[in-house]
Amino acid sequence: MQLAPTAVRQPAPGWTLAGLSLMMLMPSLSSSTANVALPSLARRFAASFQATQWIILAYLLTVTALVVLAGHLGDIFGRRRLLLAGIVVFATGSLLCAMAPGLELLIAGRVIQGSGAAFMMALTMAFVGTVVPAKRTGRAMGLLGTMSAIGTTLGPALGGGLIAWAGSTAIFLINLPLAAVAAISVLKALPQDPPRGAAMSPRLDMTGMALLAATLTSLTLAMTLGRGQFGFVNLAVLAAAIGTGAVFLAIEARAASPLIRLDLLRNRALVAGLSTSIIVSTVMMTTLIVGPFYLARVVALDPAGTGLAMATGPFVAAIAGVPAGRLVERIGVRSAVIAGLAAMAAGATALSIILPAFGIAGYLAPIVVMTAGYGLFQAANSTAVMAGTTPGERGIVSGMLNLSRNLGLVVGASAMGAVFAWGIGSADIISAEPVAVATGTRASFAAAAILVVLSLVIARRATRANGQPALVRLPVGHDRGQRKRSC
Repeated sequence: MQLAPTAVRQPAPGWTLAGLSLMMLMPSLSSSTANVALPSLARRFAASFQATQWIILAYLLTVTALVVLAGHLGDIFGRRRLLLAGIVVFATGSLLCAMAPGLELLIAGRVIQGSGAAFMMALTMAFVGTVVPAKRTGRAMGLLGTMSAIGTTLGPALGGGLIAWAGSTAIFLINLPLAAVAAISVLKALPQDPPRGAAMSPRLDMTGMALLAATLTSLTLAMTLGRGQFGFVNLAVLAAAIGTGAVFLAIEARAASPLIRLDLLRNRALVAGLSTSIIVSTVMMTTLIVGPFYLARVVALDPAGTGLAMATGPFVAAIAGVPAGRLVERIGVRSAVIAGLAAMAAGATALSIILPAFGIAGYLAPIVVMTAGYGLFQAANSTAVMAGTTPGERGIVSGMLNLSRNLGLVVGASAMGAVFAWGIGSADIISAEPVAVATGTRASFAAAAILVVLSLVIARRATRANGQPALVRLPVGHDRGQRKRSC
């Protein structure tokens, strides 16, 4: 009689996956609750729009700069212990944000929050292969993606309600009990880290990571300095961003373990997919950075109403995910990419001519069209990018795709925010008249529409490369096992 199998008690996979889901929910929730709080925080600190942007930018920049490093460090030093450390850092940053007496300390708290979020995002995904049976990995990944979308959807409504009930500090304090539950789930549900091997040595592109962070920071500073005016200082900082970016590319070309495999960029379909991903993420960030001010100042919604209205777009994107995937399989990747971008262009164009008299319906109807198109584009573009890679390249291409999306979010929060401030014509968002905010909103979405049209041009040119579609077309019946493989 053998009792060994019952000697070690393994956590139930359901509870383990529930803990991982919570850790995927928290970073997206923290990002989207802060978006809806921007008008309230601008009033609280009597801050300009450019200064208020850094509440979002500090978080996004930190996550973008550290998420690749977090994954590498987890492989080297142990995922469980670093995931737990990430939760503690995230909670510490949240507490500092809640207690911050000024905007500078709030931004510092957001940097700390973003540092913890980077480790949570990277290591949560890495744990799936360890704790979930291979045959259920796909469903587990889908669940984590859904939880991230739920966090983005829930954030505006939850944030608006918390602000109306307990003030803007509540959106940061809510993270503390969530972090406590997440930490307990790590301790109870995740397996211990294996002993570190003596031969294990880090192969980190630290120089590349530092240069990427410097480039992104310089770019965002160039777009936010000067209180709405682009002068000599902005030009000098932009030149610095271009310089550090060029050095970054040179370093990546020679690095033993690069963040970006430049040789892969000879694939025109991959370049098109990454480029359009950056542009589309830039456009979607416009809805998150401009929308709260339009709804609060022009439509005159209270924080709770603003939050509910802001949740409409992410909600549509979340529920459109599965139908979008099925549509991609039915009409093909190429057609789905074009259709998704066309819908986004239509929605952005409608918002570029929006008038205050249209009310909340005039704003939300184009947002629904945009986000539905975004969901279709995401499903098709991700399929196209990954379909053209070999098994040995999928990890790094997936990382490059995630990096492109984060880059788009950073550019959207900075550059499109700069267009919004220029359209308003005033550095003081609090004293700006509603008609000025409406003008800034139209200017922002006019720029967004132009960018989406540029994406359409890139996508169409890529599909015509060498007379053949560069973006893969899936045959009808793909989901019934009738997939055709090509060598």
